[in-house]
Amino acid sequence: MRIVLVGGTGRIGTRVAAKLVGHDVVVAARSTGVDSASGAGLRDALRGAEVVVDVTRPPISDGAPADAFFRRSTANLLREGRNAGARHHVALTIVGTRRHTDIPYYAAKAMQERLIRGSGTPYTLVHATQFFEFVGEVADAATAGGSVRLPRALVQPMAAGDVADALVRTILATPANDDIEIAGPERFHLDDFVRRALVARNDSRLVLADPRARYFGGRIGMRTLLPGRRAAMSATRFDTLLAELRTSAVTTINPLPEEL
Repeated sequence: MRIVLVGGTGRIGTRVAAKLVGHDVVVAARSTGVDSASGAGLRDALRGAEVVVDVTRPPISDGAPADAFFRRSTANLLREGRNAGARHHVALTIVGTRRHTDIPYYAAKAMQERLIRGSGTPYTLVHATQFFEFVGEVADAATAGGSVRLPRALVQPMAAGDVADALVRTILATPANDDIEIAGPERFHLDDFVRRALVARNDSRLVLADPRARYFGGRIGMRTLLPGRRAAMSATRFDTLLAELRTSAVTTINPLPEEL
């Protein structure tokens, strides 16, 4: 099966590519000469594609630039996928985009999803909860004056490797022509989730629960970031990530000799 991973050099794309052993996998990204937003290199990259997988992220995640990126990129991918005869368009998106568009980036993703649903191309939209590995970006976006201020919302985060596993299953299956949700096995308050991760990596920033705080520019409620009842649950627990973060923090301070 010829599978084109667009955005395939990123956090999820690299993991998906590594798991698709035995298939003809094309990794398409700006670093490989393919720009989905401008269309540069896209026709050649998608030639003969049976499945097109969109795991792209815009260079700028603010509302208007993200909206413009997904509008151009998705239209190009759908057009060139049809021209190539692709039989399945798979896109990674976020839990909650159809219910909560107060977050500018979620609104941009919701627009992308509408384009795919209305395209006539067989598709599956995979909505994932926050990645464990995304916790640093959450903290950075919420940092002001040396402290991290977050709403006390609930989250059900999952490991990037589990996201990749779910995508691989979707890629190798027939199109659902529907949205599916995937999530981690545990729930946390957002501030607790971030606080524990920062402590594990020796990050001294103070994490505070603040009911007035925004999440990536949007107001959210207690359950805004949670999946629905039909979501598929992954296996990796948060303690696994915490152990990895502690190990990483130690090796950063006391690096191994280069020859090892």
